[in-house]
Amino acid sequence: MKVLKENNLLGALRPDDLALLEPHLKPWDAKVGEILYEPGDVVRLVYFPLGPSLISYRVLLADGNAVETALIGREGAVAGIVSQGDLPAYARAQVQYSGPFLRMDVQQLDAAKSRSATLAHLFARYADCVMAQLFQSIACNASHSIEQRTAKWVISAMQRTGDHVVPLTQEQLAGMLGVGRSYVSRVIRSLKEREFVETRRGSLLVRKPEALNGLACDCQRAVERHFGRVLKGVYPHSFDHTRKESHAADPVQG
Repeated sequence: MKVLKENNLLGALRPDDLALLEPHLKPWDAKVGEILYEPGDVVRLVYFPLGPSLISYRVLLADGNAVETALIGREGAVAGIVSQGDLPAYARAQVQYSGPFLRMDVQQLDAAKSRSATLAHLFARYADCVMAQLFQSIACNASHSIEQRTAKWVISAMQRTGDHVVPLTQEQLAGMLGVGRSYVSRVIRSLKEREFVETRRGSLLVRKPEALNGLACDCQRAVERHFGRVLKGVYPHSFDHTRKESHAADPVQG
């Protein structure tokens, strides 16, 4: 299955371990906004994003906002750290960037782990990397400016998708960062004035990725470094600086 190479975590498996999973992996496509799990749902499927596909983990708050805690792309799996049977989801898992996935039953993954210590160890190391991302997200939200966090999020999305067009409205970004839209609007206006980004309907086009990367806090790079130590070669640590404008050039969105 050639598409296996489009997920870096699957690509890191030894051939014998991959052979345990491959018969159970089924292709699946998702649209932006599609919800995989809501809090309390029983997690029965593991999803492996392929290529540019992205999933956002969001914690639902009492006021109705859904704050993002982790972004999962081709470097990992959604529900890939679940083990020992079906468990309830704590956060919402929602498609942020549409595209192809592979998915399989959680119990089939558990059965494969029980047959291979190296497979179980790889997913344990991946769980450690996801935990590192969550820890870093908490520190980032408490310590860094909205501008730094915005730049970090956009660069993180670009790294995983390879696309300079990031499908995101200012309202969505504000909700994920847990701040008011007026704050995000001021940040985006400043980035536009410096020609770092251009706004389109429902998306941002990054014009100067190097400059935006320099503006971002070090949190994303810290996560990359941890992935590099624990799962070398799995995290997509670079992105194509050649501008990709695969989305239609719509009018500027408000």
